[in-house]
Amino acid sequence: MTSQVSSTAEQADGAVVGEQRTAAGPKDVRRLDRVIIRFAGDSGDGMQLTGDRFTSETASFGNDLSTLPNFPAEIRAPAGTLPGVSSFQLHFADHDILTPGDAPNVLVAMNPAALKANIGDLPRGAEIIVNTDEFTKRAMQKVGYDSSPLEDGSLDGYHLHPVPLTTLTVEALKEFDLSRKEAERSKNMFALGLLSWMYHRPTEGTEKFLRMKFAKKPDIAAANIAAFRAGWNFGETTEDFAVSYEVAPAAKAFPPGVYRNISGNLALSYGLVAASRQADLPLYLGSYPITPASDILHELSRHKNFGVRTFQAEDEIAGIGAALGAAFGGSLAVTTTSGPGVALKSETIGLAVSLELPLLVVDIQRGGPSTGLPTKTEQADLLQAMYGRNGEAPVPVIAPRTPADCFDAALEAARIALTYRTPVFLLSDGYLANGSEPWRVPDPEELPDLRVQFAQGPNHALADGTEVFWPYKRDPRTLARPWAIPGTPGLEHRIGGIEKQDGTGNISYDPANHDFMVRTRQAKIDGIDVPDIEADDPHGARTLVLGWGSTYGPITAAVRRIRKEGGRIAQAHLRHLNPFPHNLGDVLARYERVVVPEMNLGQLATLIRAKYLVDARSYNQVNGMPFKAEQLATALKEAIDD
Repeated sequence: MTSQVSSTAEQADGAVVGEQRTAAGPKDVRRLDRVIIRFAGDSGDGMQLTGDRFTSETASFGNDLSTLPNFPAEIRAPAGTLPGVSSFQLHFADHDILTPGDAPNVLVAMNPAALKANIGDLPRGAEIIVNTDEFTKRAMQKVGYDSSPLEDGSLDGYHLHPVPLTTLTVEALKEFDLSRKEAERSKNMFALGLLSWMYHRPTEGTEKFLRMKFAKKPDIAAANIAAFRAGWNFGETTEDFAVSYEVAPAAKAFPPGVYRNISGNLALSYGLVAASRQADLPLYLGSYPITPASDILHELSRHKNFGVRTFQAEDEIAGIGAALGAAFGGSLAVTTTSGPGVALKSETIGLAVSLELPLLVVDIQRGGPSTGLPTKTEQADLLQAMYGRNGEAPVPVIAPRTPADCFDAALEAARIALTYRTPVFLLSDGYLANGSEPWRVPDPEELPDLRVQFAQGPNHALADGTEVFWPYKRDPRTLARPWAIPGTPGLEHRIGGIEKQDGTGNISYDPANHDFMVRTRQAKIDGIDVPDIEADDPHGARTLVLGWGSTYGPITAAVRRIRKEGGRIAQAHLRHLNPFPHNLGDVLARYERVVVPEMNLGQLATLIRAKYLVDARSYNQVNGMPFKAEQLATALKEAIDD
């Protein structure tokens, strides 16, 4: 066997792709260190399923990976139109990566609309696999093609692979008793088989998945498996694909352990279940379906064996009302939603602040305002989480930074809620919720102990020596009030939204008492124990880039690029947004410039300026998509050179 380096190219995340060409029978095999693939087609073409299966096999192979599903909000958008295009992007590598990648190396376009919608993202030299059967005159005119892009030379700068996917799929399934329309539905499996051959992906997992998915329809399962195998064999035998590619497992990217591929919503669901087990409390979810949070409701409904109870309410207000009632009853209570639902839940969140009960409010942010962009990502709910209630109603806010980190963020949100008896906002977003990456399954012994002690009896002695229960007598360290289970003899107490008298919990209109209670509730939040923030600054930089939430991956990838080119830049990332880490002001003061990239119009930057009087510079994007690493790197270089 002989090998030689044939080319190198600077790629996303600062990685260098090195190709090794080796002779492998009649076809060459090139070894790459990373690849970005995008599957694109109509909403009914199964692109999300195709991408998910390719991702699962890539995870089982041992590559590091990051994904970006992108789909319309409509259940079935108009076929063959640009607004109806659904895509799934996967970036996988033999080393640590942080983003789904800036630009695809390979585009699989199932129709003209998919090609038209995605061609602008491809670099010259990228490979394009098109389903030629769909490039009819009518279909091309529908998206604005006056002539066929497959024939007019407009794709000459790319490696074009015209493949009649529909025809080949129907031919492969002619022995099955299926109509042509039914057979055509399997063309995504043909494409998956072809790409699996091109990149040496395992196949056993996909075939097992298809057998399970269509267990009640064995003929459909067999047809999909046949289409999948036909795609693989087509790649092996056709002369159009003379090269296949290998991307070795990312052996050095992961600490030892058991890993699985996981999405943000799934990780968050598992984190909530783990938190309830660690707290030894039943988990109660009161929720109303809303994109992109619904998957959490779907997942938790599967885990009744872990003491999980899910309630699909008639609306957002009922969902959080039921959850708050469960908190009063002694459960680890959760409500899940997105930005529009938070607006509806705000009055009950204020009630939870007044009652001082633990409640997790999970907000999977999406583009707004109003209905906005249900399937697109944004970080525009931060100020709503901070201040979107009447009166002084402080609530802790935390944000995960990667899909896998959603697990740990759920545990941390539960810790704060249970320890300090307060509602807590957990701000994820659509990018994290639907994206996926490898996750190391933790050992149960690594998880925090979240057990709480319920009130058992009287906790206060009156002047005459009578022992009574005061529901608002506070722990001197945390300022948390006792948590009394309803029905416990001797622990009867009033609840409700009207201001409480300090200690007794009786209704009070006294001005001095109200002032004291407002300041006490604020002091409780301000005193929450959160870890100090650490700045990653190996070279003594003058510029700090500060991020929060899902911007972590693109920011870190951009910082790596800048440092690789010799630039000096520091990075810090916030998980706790209320309260801020106690040392944040000192960290910010060490730098001449602070740049805050956000997928909003500058909400964290506004908070930083107000609290620390730092001239934080915003770099903002609100197009429904995550930042690209190269885009951020360019902006940060300008800040350094300013």
